[in-house]
Amino acid sequence: MSSSFQGALTFPQSSPNVYESNGDFSMDDSILLHSSSSSRTTNLYAHQDSLAKLPIPKLEETLDKLVDTVLPLARNEYERSEFVRKLSEFQKSNLARTLQSRLEVKRDVEYAGTNASWLSTWWNTLGYLQVRDSVVIHVSYFFHFVDDGSLVGVGSDDVDGYSRGVLRACSLLNAVAYFRKSVISGSLPPERIRSTPLCASAYKYMFHSCRVPKLEQDSYRIYNPLKYNHVVVARKGYFFALDFVDKETQDPLPSQTLAKGLQRCIEMADELETSSSGQRLKLGYFTTSNRDDCAKAREMLIEVGGNRAEKALELLESGAVMICLDDEEPVSKRDCAKLFLHGGSTSGYNRWFDKSIQIIVCKNGKAGLNGEHSMMDGMPVVNFANALTKARSSDLSFSNAKDCATIEPIDIFATCMPDFLESSKLEDLLKNAKHSFTELTEKHDIHDQSFHIFGSAWIKKSGFSPDAFVQLAMHLATFRLFKEQGATYEATQVRMFKYGRTETTRTVSPASKKFIEKMGFWPRFDESDDNIRKEKLKLLKDAATSHVNFLKNAAGAKGVDRHMLGLSLLIKDGETSPEIFSDELYCRAKHWRVSTSNLSHPRFDNWGYGEVVPDGVGLSYNIKRDSIIFNITALKDRNWTERLSHLLEESLLEMKTLCNTKSFNQSKL
Repeated sequence: MSSSFQGALTFPQSSPNVYESNGDFSMDDSILLHSSSSSRTTNLYAHQDSLAKLPIPKLEETLDKLVDTVLPLARNEYERSEFVRKLSEFQKSNLARTLQSRLEVKRDVEYAGTNASWLSTWWNTLGYLQVRDSVVIHVSYFFHFVDDGSLVGVGSDDVDGYSRGVLRACSLLNAVAYFRKSVISGSLPPERIRSTPLCASAYKYMFHSCRVPKLEQDSYRIYNPLKYNHVVVARKGYFFALDFVDKETQDPLPSQTLAKGLQRCIEMADELETSSSGQRLKLGYFTTSNRDDCAKAREMLIEVGGNRAEKALELLESGAVMICLDDEEPVSKRDCAKLFLHGGSTSGYNRWFDKSIQIIVCKNGKAGLNGEHSMMDGMPVVNFANALTKARSSDLSFSNAKDCATIEPIDIFATCMPDFLESSKLEDLLKNAKHSFTELTEKHDIHDQSFHIFGSAWIKKSGFSPDAFVQLAMHLATFRLFKEQGATYEATQVRMFKYGRTETTRTVSPASKKFIEKMGFWPRFDESDDNIRKEKLKLLKDAATSHVNFLKNAAGAKGVDRHMLGLSLLIKDGETSPEIFSDELYCRAKHWRVSTSNLSHPRFDNWGYGEVVPDGVGLSYNIKRDSIIFNITALKDRNWTERLSHLLEESLLEMKTLCNTKSFNQSKL
């Protein structure tokens, strides 16, 4: 490695190639080299030590906010009175003050002298690494990128000897290389909200990283980016290591070299698929199982394949990202969503779902991303995807094609596959994994709603916050779907604090209840009566204001859910848990039947994730200037996704009739 290039991470001499995280951000920061840039003001990690510590709200403030988000969900007076009684008893109890004190001690003593978060290790482990569900649908999420308009040719026809898919993958790899260089050098400018810098800890897990399945609790491996210069290419369920950056400069290799390498991966996979010796095991299925089964499969791979299997897994895990070259030629958002979220029966095995980032490219040039969520939330990945979606195949240069070297990909599992094929135990584990994956994906449904009547421009002109307006439309639509209000979660980032991830913005409020009940279970078409229209409009404005206020509190880490979680985790053995934590209404208010998140980007065609409870929906949205895109997931037997798509459109159109755009000043939110 050239001495002119210095990385932002430093690995200990005892383990120079890999660092293994167990979910503790503060421990993981030991590999950060903060002085890696000559200009600390532009260094990605420059502000880490000066970020504010995640606050602990006052107990009374949290409980006051809690009441307003719980009582609207009461189904009868008994539920309401029982909740109020239990909450009052808790608020007056010595144990409540003791739990609050323990939480403050944890912040002030356990993390004394640092600005580390009291919550992050709990959140990373209890919320992710210890969860035993499959990461597919339950944890992973997808982005669907807009098409590359500079791709020429028709369909998947070859252009200059390469398919549209190869050209799109090549341009994306080019963008990956440049963004990776800025991250591993630390030269990427820090993200900010207005003038406030945001925590950058998640970027350590973006490249050369992989979740590792283990019994009871997984770990996360970060490989030294200065030791590894390859990506992993997946094709037909086979995995190849392909160098893609110059070892000295870390710049991308010439376009022709990358394109040749990708094409060679396709040829090698196709040859293996039609080989007279028979197909190999589709090992990607092993990453789709529940986490304990994943761990057992990994242990069996190493037991059967020995040192060769360990080295193969290291080569796969240490790739900068994974590029999945799929044969499908999807057209609709719905087909793309299925492909990018889980791959289904046609491409699910062409994934390694433990990789932090998988970029998926179809034969016709459609492209997207699948992200593993454990240690990295969506917004840093949106920053990465912003660079990816700017990549255009027309910017690729093949002018010096004859002078470009050809890099032969490495067939990652070639040396240990003969041993794998002889193991009946591995074969049985793989059959079970494939069966479970097929069952999981086939019982889920996905639908989208592409609403093109208006977007953020009109909503702001009408005097509303776009997020609040859309949240209330979703709240009304799900009210009509469920025939009752459902607890609604909006993920809100708190990265202005050290190791901050997210807090919950709760859409349910007394104001939202009044609004949706006035609107009713179906449209009444009575807005021509100006008095009725004005009444509904006032209720809409009140509900939107309430939502914005809660969102502001959540963004300042003064929501409800993270604080209540912290208190509940500090109840000691032998102590009687306060009744409030098991109260039926309290539990219903955090049973997220509607899990929502807003990632708005002009070059995303769609994005999404799975529902978080069996009787709920996953409802992601992207508010563009003149349109709103929703992605809806739910269990197929509920028959909800298509119905909710219609109800979302109905709610937005009905709410539009309430607004007289001349009556309100433009929102500045």
